Amino acid sequence: MSQRFTVSKSDGERRPSDIQGEVNQLFEGDEPSASGGAEVEEDATDAEVVVVLKGDSNPKESSPFINSSDVAAEKSQQYDGKHMALFEEEMDTSPMVSSLLSSLANYSNLPQGSKEHEEAENNEAESSRKKPVKAPQLGTLMGVYLPCIQNIFGVILFLRMTWLVGIGGVIGTFVIVFMCCTTTMLTAISMSAIATNGVVPAGGSYYMISRSLGPEFGGAVGICFYLGTTYAGAMYILGAIELLLIYIVPQAAIFPLEGLEGAEGEAALLNNMRVYGTILLTSMATVVFVGVKYVNKLALVFLACVILSILAVYAGVIKTAVEPPVFPVCLLGNRTLVWKTFDVCAKTMETANGTVTTQLWRMFCDSPLLNATCDKFFAANNVTQIQGIPGVTSGILAENLFGNYYEKGDLIARMNMESVAEQDVPLTSANRYVLADITSFFTLLVGIYFPSVTGIMAGSNRSGDLRDAQKSIPVGTIAAITTTSFVYMTSVILFGACIEGVVLRDKFGEGVHGNLVIGTLAWPSPWVIVIGSFFSTCGAGLQSLTGAPRLLQAIAKDGIVPALRIFGHGKANGEPTWSLLLTACICESGILIASLDAVAPILSMFFLMCYMFVNLACALQTLLRTPNWRPRFKFYHWTLSFLGMSLCLTLMFICSWYYAIVAMVIAGSIYKYIEFAGAEKEWGDGIRGLSLSAARYALMRLEEGPPHTKNWRPQLLVLVSTDGEQNVEQPRLLSLTNQLKAGKGLTIVGTALEGTYLENSDQAQRAEQALRKLMETEKVKGFCQVTVSSNLRDATSHLLQASGLGGLKHNAVLVSWPRNWKQGDEHQTWRNFVELVRETTAASLALLVPKNIAAFPSNGERFSEGHIDVWWIVHDGGMLMLLPFLLRQHKVWRKCKMRIFTVAQLDDNSIQMKKDLTTFLYHLRIDAMVEVVEMHDGDISAYTYEKTLVMEQRSQMLKQINLTKTEREREIQSITDSSRGSIRRKHPAAVTTQLSVTEEPPAASKEEKPEEESKSASPPVSSSAQVQLIHDNTTPASPATPATPLTPTEAAKSPGEQVQMTWTEKCDGEPEKPPGAATPEGIKDIFNMKPEWENLNQSNVRRMHTALRLNEVIIKKSSEAKLVLLNMPGPPKNRTGDENYMEFLEVLTEGLNRVLLVRGGGREVITIYS
Repeated sequence: MSQRFTVSKSDGERRPSDIQGEVNQLFEGDEPSASGGAEVEEDATDAEVVVVLKGDSNPKESSPFINSSDVAAEKSQQYDGKHMALFEEEMDTSPMVSSLLSSLANYSNLPQGSKEHEEAENNEAESSRKKPVKAPQLGTLMGVYLPCIQNIFGVILFLRMTWLVGIGGVIGTFVIVFMCCTTTMLTAISMSAIATNGVVPAGGSYYMISRSLGPEFGGAVGICFYLGTTYAGAMYILGAIELLLIYIVPQAAIFPLEGLEGAEGEAALLNNMRVYGTILLTSMATVVFVGVKYVNKLALVFLACVILSILAVYAGVIKTAVEPPVFPVCLLGNRTLVWKTFDVCAKTMETANGTVTTQLWRMFCDSPLLNATCDKFFAANNVTQIQGIPGVTSGILAENLFGNYYEKGDLIARMNMESVAEQDVPLTSANRYVLADITSFFTLLVGIYFPSVTGIMAGSNRSGDLRDAQKSIPVGTIAAITTTSFVYMTSVILFGACIEGVVLRDKFGEGVHGNLVIGTLAWPSPWVIVIGSFFSTCGAGLQSLTGAPRLLQAIAKDGIVPALRIFGHGKANGEPTWSLLLTACICESGILIASLDAVAPILSMFFLMCYMFVNLACALQTLLRTPNWRPRFKFYHWTLSFLGMSLCLTLMFICSWYYAIVAMVIAGSIYKYIEFAGAEKEWGDGIRGLSLSAARYALMRLEEGPPHTKNWRPQLLVLVSTDGEQNVEQPRLLSLTNQLKAGKGLTIVGTALEGTYLENSDQAQRAEQALRKLMETEKVKGFCQVTVSSNLRDATSHLLQASGLGGLKHNAVLVSWPRNWKQGDEHQTWRNFVELVRETTAASLALLVPKNIAAFPSNGERFSEGHIDVWWIVHDGGMLMLLPFLLRQHKVWRKCKMRIFTVAQLDDNSIQMKKDLTTFLYHLRIDAMVEVVEMHDGDISAYTYEKTLVMEQRSQMLKQINLTKTEREREIQSITDSSRGSIRRKHPAAVTTQLSVTEEPPAASKEEKPEEESKSASPPVSSSAQVQLIHDNTTPASPATPATPLTPTEAAKSPGEQVQMTWTEKCDGEPEKPPGAATPEGIKDIFNMKPEWENLNQSNVRRMHTALRLNEVIIKKSSEAKLVLLNMPGPPKNRTGDENYMEFLEVLTEGLNRVLLVRGGGREVITIYS
């Protein structure tokens, strides 16, 4: 980090040298590290001299402070004079640009495998100075071009190319070659774009795909590429053994081939391949294990073999134009003969002693005599000797233009020659003729040929060794593909123009004395090709066995596939021992197949799948236009990538549709495995970008209009509250959410915090983590949101308004019933709740309020039987029908049956209602029992009046909740006096009544019990004569009054002992009667109290009457139900009766265990139409 001081020139005499001296004096006492010298810049025109002080490149904070008494002072000194004081606070998290650049300049890009070795060395030398890492020095030619050439040219060119031209014809084979080369060229263009979009560490193709498409695709494709590379090793080894046993030393065969026909001969050859292949694989794996450096040293030798072999072929082609080589082929009629056991291509020879028979005669006849019995075909046809390689000027190309496909066992015959053959005569002496060893067809040829164009990733796999990977990879790879494509296409035409068709179709060169067919064309000798191709295939096999374990190690080290973690380990220098062992085992499975033609399509699949995903990655990144997509290679386009991807997919199914399906199943299985069991990785991949783009597109589509009723599903906003530790207070709310999620809609779990965001951001984060954890535990898939505001009411309102995005917003709110709403210090809770009900109505949102949420089942519970009862009182969109259906999809409620109750008034036809409802449910495809409950208008009972009276008295008390202690006591006293006075006015001597307010007062005076209560009361009487304002105490959790908690004595009573909202009076020593008692005395007492009721709000009396009647009916019918769903009445329009509203809801749901109050959002959510 350079330090700059600006020194003004105040006088003209001072020179830079003087300033330099002053600067040196200034830093005389400093440590050497801090004064690395100073340079003085002088501008002739400017009036400033800038002194640049060169220090270390690390900010001071990065080194620990030792015995530092004042860190802040030191920090401020550090930025003095740097014009950086403004950024002091950010320096801990945001380094200065100079530090960043110096760290980037020291970046070392090590090749895979040597990185661990380097780290081990560094650890050993930790005490001493670290050794500088030698920068990789490979250029385009040595680093990319030649490795690609070596990998692309391989066994297929030498062993199968001539056969492909013979079977497919020049035109057919040219189409195959062109298609495959186009695929690899398009893939190389896509790969170049990805490789030049930033630094590609070692790991090559796997790294590129996984970082572009994400860990799931990366892992799946990486393993496919690994399997392809491994099977390529098996194919090269089989090719080497084929060259060895058929062309170099046929006598080395363990299972002798001589004299064996058909299946037996084929089995013997395959067994030889298996034995020798296993031996060669073992020796190669040993070489790789001992040291990769030997493989790398031999690589140039093998490359030289490949290039010499190809040059020998071109030289041979040129020579055929001048002087064609002598390679005769013997034909019997038009059938090609195996030229092994005879010397002259003739039936008889003329000698001085007359006509004698040849070895060929003896092959087809039972004796050497001229009158011997011979094979009928042999007797009927002449023997002809033709030139196997007529030369490039012979015009043979016209005959080889079109393909000739054979069934297995067909004779290889010359097309334009006639032969005499009797119909229906079985083929005899089959081993004398050249036969087709496999059934051939166009798609098979594609599968066998494609491996010869693989190997384009060789350059990118060495990206760690390149001097400038971003320049070398595109140039080297595209140049290598251009060169090899040219060689392949010209070789197709030249083979067709130089070699006789029957020789081309002779896979193992049996008609040309067992020579390698491409070798017959080579100059100066066939052995150049045989030896050269043997070494090149061995070299390619070694390269595969070197590269595949490293690829597996890279995948294992990323940790995305847990099952492969063991393969990330290796020797001390990073060599992947375990990976090599697995690679050798998989390679052995390919060798046991033993047929080159059967192994080639397998690795074609894996390579094609890998190339397909490289193209997909490039197309995806280009189309998504992610800001980070800035490749240095500019000659790419998404259409080219898409074409390359389509070609890869097409070729997969052309090669072998069943292998293609198997490869896709393997890749798909790995994808799903990584998705479920793999480590979470965020690599900034394209699939993540695709998800974002798709989400954006889907959200824009959702904006076009509200969803149709058929598409409606509950998108829940779940409002939960948290305690001081930010733990969720009602975890069962999330259990219920999970049980409702059969609708597969959106879920947002929100909570509100009080305060300012700046001060409570840590709390908000903790709350969010707690929500996430609970959502994970309850298996609720969705989002969580925490809102901080000055008060909870506003925070909840903000959540309600701002949650969701665009068309993906919640349409229903799930909130728990405020359990302790009657406690004095909880008055704000129920006010918030009522406001929330109003807001959901205003926002046209549905509202679900579970009461007694603690009693709801967890996700692990199961109801083996029972009912879900729906009380359908008013129709508000069909939510009441839909919710039980969704609940019953979950295993907790699956065995519960659904019952629907509806209420009939006096003028309703209940029988017709039941029929209509049954029909409606049938059309809705909902199975439920239907019952119509008749509720006739009855007289309003005294109990209702008393409930209303007590409710209104309590309301007046609640209004005084914020008054001073004295005012509150005075208010309570006036209420007590007025209620007692009104009764005394009617019957001054008959009844002595006492209103006993047993609660403690709330707020500031909570600790003092007002004396006025006891003073103002008349002399104490027995408890049976007290009017107690105790209500809704069916559960111990529900306190007695809205103002305060119960006193200890009351709390100690069981729920049944507490009198439910009753008048009790002592009247002439009679025992107390229930308020609604039908005895004459009871009725008489009721009418005695009538004057007080006249002052009641008649609207409240009617509402209380409805609540009581409904509650009575619901308890009668549904007391045993596992869950009761009923319509939730709306709150009053004016806010004066809010506490009454809560009371009505309490009365309505009294005595029920689990209740879900449902309020519709004002739109239909269920339809009978399909």
